[in-house]
Amino acid sequence: MTSTTISKQSCIIVGASHGGVNLAFALRKEGYEGRITLIDADFNLPYHRPPLSKTHLIADEPAGQLLKPEQGYQKADISLMLGVRVVEVESEHKQVLLDDGTRHPYTQLVLATGASPIIPPIPGIDTAKHLYTIRTADDAHAIATAFKTSEQKRVVVIGGGYVGLETAASLRKSGAVVTVLEREPRLLARVTAPIMSDYFYALHRQHGVEVHNGKNVSEIKTNATDNRVVCSDGSEYPADIIIVGVGVRVNTALAERANLEINNGIVVNEANQTSDQSIFAIGDCCAQFNPHYQRWLRLESVQNALDQGKVAAAAICHNAFKTQPVPWFWSDQYNVKLQMVGLSQGYDDVVMRKELDNPDSFSVWYFNGDELLAVDAVNNAKAYVLGTKFINAMAQVDKDKLVDNSVPLSVSIIKELA
Repeated sequence: MTSTTISKQSCIIVGASHGGVNLAFALRKEGYEGRITLIDADFNLPYHRPPLSKTHLIADEPAGQLLKPEQGYQKADISLMLGVRVVEVESEHKQVLLDDGTRHPYTQLVLATGASPIIPPIPGIDTAKHLYTIRTADDAHAIATAFKTSEQKRVVVIGGGYVGLETAASLRKSGAVVTVLEREPRLLARVTAPIMSDYFYALHRQHGVEVHNGKNVSEIKTNATDNRVVCSDGSEYPADIIIVGVGVRVNTALAERANLEINNGIVVNEANQTSDQSIFAIGDCCAQFNPHYQRWLRLESVQNALDQGKVAAAAICHNAFKTQPVPWFWSDQYNVKLQMVGLSQGYDDVVMRKELDNPDSFSVWYFNGDELLAVDAVNNAKAYVLGTKFINAMAQVDKDKLVDNSVPLSVSIIKELA
């Protein structure tokens, strides 16, 4: 594609979070000379989302840490349209309709629409006082404000996933009286092994958080002073603040109305191109076949959104690109940094390795037969780095050497390459 052709083009990106912003700047690096427009319903300049459930809740910060300063967009000639919403993709005319009634043409359209928190249909949830999800900077600011003005600071977190646990840790560090209610028999049941669930259960209990598993919230009662979260077993928990973290719903409405293929997200190919060749999708909203794990995946991960943004930018400019098939994630809770690489679904064996030189450092390795699927590393960057290397290389790890912490954690524990 020549620069003359590119300069006449227009790329509209719907969603100005990590993936959308990264893609916009990646387009410029790839040589795109056309118009680039980022559209987002959030009025705030694009910001980092991971800190919202971590440091943002316990620090005096503006509305999120900015992904780029405002002048960065100006310098790269990237237009920001904030506080407006795309209500329709008119793909037959290659234009989008905004909620202010204006239409904007595109040559390429990128959907980085993400996902929205699920509000479960619990009786009384609509009238509860100081009930929040945590997805945006405004959410985090509202929680922090409510917390600062609350006298008793009793917080009930509904949902024991990573976001719920991070929020519980942050508010507990600030002095809140925190209770976590998880519907499943253990924390993090859908994403990790029981050994990790037990570890985080004990970690939060040690820091004074009440954690109750197997609790199905059936009602929220609200009076003039506070809320009471009622469970199906009859137990009740007083709450000045309620945080709901029970999962997300993928934002595919625009894609559906544009007749794009949908299957647990907007279906994309290896270039993040949808069933419409002019439309791409990246991040939480899209489903893509993963060649390493040989199955379709929809990943809720900042790093995945960043990687897919780079791929889509290169593809739009008809340049070569390289995919990152092994995902990674992280979570910060108290003094614990959990780094995760790979996907543990389908494991039939778990090996835990404790390090001799650091009692607070260990790693959990997930296998399907001899295949290493994933690694959870707690305060152990070396295990995370080596695990990433081994999974990418499809290396076979000697489990006996792995569990023996007298054997150094190094490439010496590899048996052979698959």
